[in-house]
Amino acid sequence: MGKTIKIGNEYMGEVVSEKYNPLIKRIELLIKISHIGKGTPSRGLVRKAIAEAYNVSIDRVYVRKIESEFGWGVTNVEAHIYDSVERAKKFEPEYIIKRNELATEALSVQQG
Repeated sequence: MGKTIKIGNEYMGEVVSEKYNPLIKRIELLIKISHIGKGTPSRGLVRKAIAEAYNVSIDRVYVRKIESEFGWGVTNVEAHIYDSVERAKKFEPEYIIKRNELATEALSVQQG
């Protein structure tokens, strides 16, 4: 794939896999973030960066999984970008929706 996403001021992510699921009407992403010597980026920061990179509203982006490889400074992210907010609410589990909303609220508190 090779598309890069700037995540905040300290991180860069590379889109490893991007495919459109026409049945559910969403883009399914796998992103690899290198952060040697730094902590794992927050869910809110990753969600915001994906929304900006794909030019969509943040409420259509859901980060499903953030998994760091111990000792490597590499994090794998699984995310979905829906065609509409309604589709997202229909297909994403409630706990994923809550987790993403809380992360975005925490990010806006930190930046505000």
